[in-house]
Amino acid sequence: MSWASELPDELVCRPMGLVVLTGLDTTYNAIHKSIWDSFCNNRKADRVPLQFKVLGADHEYPQCKLKRASYEWYVPKGIIKTNWFKKHLGEVPSLVVMFFDLDWDEILWQERQMECATVLEIVRNSLKGRGTRVCVVLIQKNTPLPPGEDMVAAERAASFCSACELSAKSLFVLPHTDHLFGYTIRLENAYYEQSQSYYHMEARRVKAHKEFLNKTTHQLLFVRHQIKIGFFNELKQDTHTALKHYKQAYGQLLELRMHNTNLLEIKTVAGFISYKICRLSFQHTAPLDAIAQFRKHIDFFKKKVGIAELAFEHSAWMAKQFQIFGDLFDEAIKLGLTAIQTQHPGFYCQQAANHAIARKQLCRGLCHPHAVYPVPDPLEFLTKLDYFGQRPWRQGHQSIDPPDLLREKDGIVALQSLELQVDHSWLIIPLLSTAVAQFKKYKSPRMKRYLMVQMGEEYYHAKDYAKALTLLSRVTWDYRSERWWPLLTSILITSLRCAYLICNVQEYVTICLELMGKYTQCSPDEKTRIQMNLIRVMSNDPPEPEPGCAADVIEKARPLWRVDTPSKHEPCIFNVEMNNIIPFVECKARFSCECFTADTPVVLQVYLRTCCQFPIRFSKLSVLLSNTAYSEGCIVSDGQSITSTESTEGKEGDLYLISGRPKMYTFTFLPVQEDVGKQLKIMSVDLELGSEASRCAILHWTDGGGDALSPPESLKTIEAMPKEAVDGNIEWDLVKVCAVTDIKPRVSCMDVTIQHDPPVLVNEVYAVKLGITCNEKSTIKNVSLSFGLKEGQESGFEISTHVGLDKPDSDRNTVSRLSDIDIGTIEPSQQCTRNVFLKCLQPGTRTISAKVKYHVDVTVDHQVISCVCFKEETVTLQAVSPFEVSVKMASMKFDMIETLHGDEPFLVMPEIQSVSVWPVVIEKSELALSAYVKMVDDTFQSQLNEVLLKKGEVAGECICLVAPPVIQNPVALGTYTLYWKRQSTDQSLPFVKTTLTLPLVTVEHIPLFVDLDVPAFGTVRSALPVTYTVYNRTGYVQEIEITMDSSDVFMFSGNKQLHFRILPNSKYKLTYNLFPLIPGSVPLPRLHLNMLRYPGTMDEIVHKMLPSHVFVMPKGTSEQQEGIIV
Repeated sequence: MSWASELPDELVCRPMGLVVLTGLDTTYNAIHKSIWDSFCNNRKADRVPLQFKVLGADHEYPQCKLKRASYEWYVPKGIIKTNWFKKHLGEVPSLVVMFFDLDWDEILWQERQMECATVLEIVRNSLKGRGTRVCVVLIQKNTPLPPGEDMVAAERAASFCSACELSAKSLFVLPHTDHLFGYTIRLENAYYEQSQSYYHMEARRVKAHKEFLNKTTHQLLFVRHQIKIGFFNELKQDTHTALKHYKQAYGQLLELRMHNTNLLEIKTVAGFISYKICRLSFQHTAPLDAIAQFRKHIDFFKKKVGIAELAFEHSAWMAKQFQIFGDLFDEAIKLGLTAIQTQHPGFYCQQAANHAIARKQLCRGLCHPHAVYPVPDPLEFLTKLDYFGQRPWRQGHQSIDPPDLLREKDGIVALQSLELQVDHSWLIIPLLSTAVAQFKKYKSPRMKRYLMVQMGEEYYHAKDYAKALTLLSRVTWDYRSERWWPLLTSILITSLRCAYLICNVQEYVTICLELMGKYTQCSPDEKTRIQMNLIRVMSNDPPEPEPGCAADVIEKARPLWRVDTPSKHEPCIFNVEMNNIIPFVECKARFSCECFTADTPVVLQVYLRTCCQFPIRFSKLSVLLSNTAYSEGCIVSDGQSITSTESTEGKEGDLYLISGRPKMYTFTFLPVQEDVGKQLKIMSVDLELGSEASRCAILHWTDGGGDALSPPESLKTIEAMPKEAVDGNIEWDLVKVCAVTDIKPRVSCMDVTIQHDPPVLVNEVYAVKLGITCNEKSTIKNVSLSFGLKEGQESGFEISTHVGLDKPDSDRNTVSRLSDIDIGTIEPSQQCTRNVFLKCLQPGTRTISAKVKYHVDVTVDHQVISCVCFKEETVTLQAVSPFEVSVKMASMKFDMIETLHGDEPFLVMPEIQSVSVWPVVIEKSELALSAYVKMVDDTFQSQLNEVLLKKGEVAGECICLVAPPVIQNPVALGTYTLYWKRQSTDQSLPFVKTTLTLPLVTVEHIPLFVDLDVPAFGTVRSALPVTYTVYNRTGYVQEIEITMDSSDVFMFSGNKQLHFRILPNSKYKLTYNLFPLIPGSVPLPRLHLNMLRYPGTMDEIVHKMLPSHVFVMPKGTSEQQEGIIV
């Protein structure tokens, strides 16, 4: 049936109108070759859908059939002819273009014109009876003038059209210039229009036949005509109209009377039409329509089997339908269609494979390999059919009964013989492979595994056993983890057959190990047979053939297992990864404790258990540890043969295991000094089966092994220690794998004390006294001390913590930990002390550790070993600030200020408040000014020398500074440094330096400065002379207006209002005599100053510069008192 279900190439390709170019000599004429290249090269998607051919002018086109005058007595012999699509795609052109070299200024114009007309007539005669368009292209050397300007060309064009019987629309000019490609594109567009017109007329011509048909005898013609109309519309690129006619053709096809004689033809044509409908639906982005059409197509024909003896043909046809639709679906996805997990091409490829498998099964049941092929051959004309889908021995026959029953039987026998030659497995495997890729793409792992199993079985049937074994081995792990025991058993049995047939010893042994286990669904007899075969193989003997293998392949496999070949005499040693399978032998390795000290032996226990049909002997047990130095002592060897059944202990050990009885092997060793403080890990356990001299399988468990199948979660929480039942047997389920143990140092017999006075003050030198007392029974040697910040704390503490030894010079020690300080040798009960010093640069809580390391000789099992012991003590220290420093700035009137005035003195007042629980002694203070600020007195004298501050007490000092005006803001004043330490009896502790940065300030430039010279106090009704001095600090002459306010408490003489000028960097004095009227702190009359250059800006600034009050004493007192200027 494969010959009838295949889609012809002309149906699969995209239909494009055929345009024949004649008159081009592409072999010897370079100009003609370039013209042809411009038509056929670089045909991208943006160019018109046409196909071009170069043919000679005398080419013979297919003859047109004579038109029927009536269909009254016409009985169709089939639905559609096999050569019809090919004829209209590549043989019958829609347009013939004749190229002719002729310029408008040709001297021999008439002769050349007649020559062209003659050739054109030959072309028309070859197309007689067809509606093919004909046009002429004149190849010219010169670029034509714009229309209407070349009168000679217009006259000769009219003459040419008349002589050649052409319409003006069928004559073109092609100048061979640099713009040839542009002219070609324009010509193509004109050809495309004429081609569309041709196919439109052809479709109308076929459609016109409908009125001559009747549904009694012409049912096939209704289908045929709709197919032709649809195909002509596809050639016209009108796909929507084509889809409509294909649907009508399919509907009319389903109305035909179907019987065994014509069923194959109907199904074949139905497959063609359904393919067209689905493909066009996908192109129109209507995937649901395509899917609905395919389901309708399958539902209608799935039970139309036809001749029972050829039922495999129906399965082949069904497989092809699913495969074709899956390919269409996949192509649509590549072009942008989105598929989902429940609807994608994989399902259709899977169904195609299922039908192909059914075809193979039907072939085995219906076809007889020893049948005699009939003579003459009924399939002689199989490749020369007139109509699609018809039997070659009765072409054109449309009646219900076959014309010759004997010939019919011969044809059936011939088709069955042809089917026997098909290798169905190689049809099934590509379909399954495509389905696997699709299910993998859409994340359906179980479907993917199921199809991979089918692929493996097909490879097995195709006798490609190596690929079958590879495929099946990829899915066994998933079935193990999901515990599909029946499926896993079936796959393993097939894999075992493949391994036997290709003599793959390693795979054969691995599969036997698993099939002998308790979880596989094999019978006890089968497991016994498998175990016997395993022993034969490991004894270097050939195994018995696997049941289910064909006799011919068994005979081919027997020589592969023979031992007399040279390669078989060499030792065959291979590893089997036991963690990847569920074998019949289980292993658990464990350390008896989670940790061991350096002076105690390490105990390693290995448990083995088998679940095979009868006892089995292994040859060697070895454990590989992370330190390979121990591995040599963790080996058990059994000196007897694998076939030996004696259970007595050999010289080295007994590896004879009885099914269901766990056995324990114990190894003991002392840890080496290099492993102290590290982890000791079981890297792997190896159990050897067979002999290393001939054939040996190394069963390899990583880490400590474990159960063949992981126990349920409820059992994993049991703290399992190996227990023995009443009869002495080990309870296997309670054995817990412990593959890692810690080798810890010997427990130290030493006391370490840390004496100190908390808390730590930030930046001080903090004294710590360490005491070491030896409690060992023997002398300890190589004693070393490590002291400092404990590891694992904040990264900032590493930088801000400094440690020193013996001397309190912390500035030279910038490390956070001192390591390997040599103490020497300490006798039993001897005590040793060391002084260390600590400096914390930042506040916070940090952990300090003192760790002592030493060597001591101890006796273990009558053996003297040197152990390294450690003793560590930690203490948590809290570093706190000793004092809080605040810096204030004030004017000369002690008013708090934030902004400074240039060249105006101001006060800096630092205050130190003690917050330490310990008294703090301040030795002195220092002031380092920046380049922008200076002292008023030029020298700084500390006011805090030898000051003692207790908690809560405050000390301060006042410093007068001045800043120049021409600077960039903000200004850094400098730094303030204190030298201090805690009050202590230990005079060796140095003073430490704490430096504080003074705040940034803003300096404003004031054009004027006013100073008031006033006595310290005044007396009632006595003269009080005052002088106001105005300084001009600018480089310009300033005009000033002065106004003095009246006062109720003073009488004064002087200018109440004055206007004057001050030269640059000069001063002006104003003198007033005041007479106080009342005593006390009396407000001075307010002076108002206005600069004409900066009106209204200086008054408030000047008011802040001047004192506002003066103290006036009553008259008549003899006691001298000081006036206070506020």
